[in-house]
Amino acid sequence: MLFALGLGLSGMTDANKVIAFLNPFGGWDPSLAFVMVGAIGAHMTTRRLIVRRPAPLYEPAFSAVPHGAIDARLIAGAGLFGAGWGLGGFCPGPGVVSAPNLGPSAVAFVGCMLLGMAITRVFEPRLPEKTSP
Repeated sequence: MLFALGLGLSGMTDANKVIAFLNPFGGWDPSLAFVMVGAIGAHMTTRRLIVRRPAPLYEPAFSAVPHGAIDARLIAGAGLFGAGWGLGGFCPGPGVVSAPNLGPSAVAFVGCMLLGMAITRVFEPRLPEKTSP
């Protein structure tokens, strides 16, 4: 609820605001940068508190990023994710928060996001196994 309230107050549920932030050559709106700086600040503060704990709340231990985790699949997925939310004006959180209003762009974004997740579940098992370097 707090996340959804923050998204609504910051304007991140308005696709036009997000698209204006991403367009520095036509009516650029830098206000979303303040939202990002606030999120980074909140993350930096809480992360310092969390990693001081002996273990996460729902896992026996913290996990490290495995060596070689950045590969072509990750880069391709990140590129598709960025292109999707950049073109649609939503990232998953604001899209889901906006969809109950039944705005056509939010509903289309969430529908395409769910379709992409379903396609990934079908085709990912068919991809070659990752190999350790």
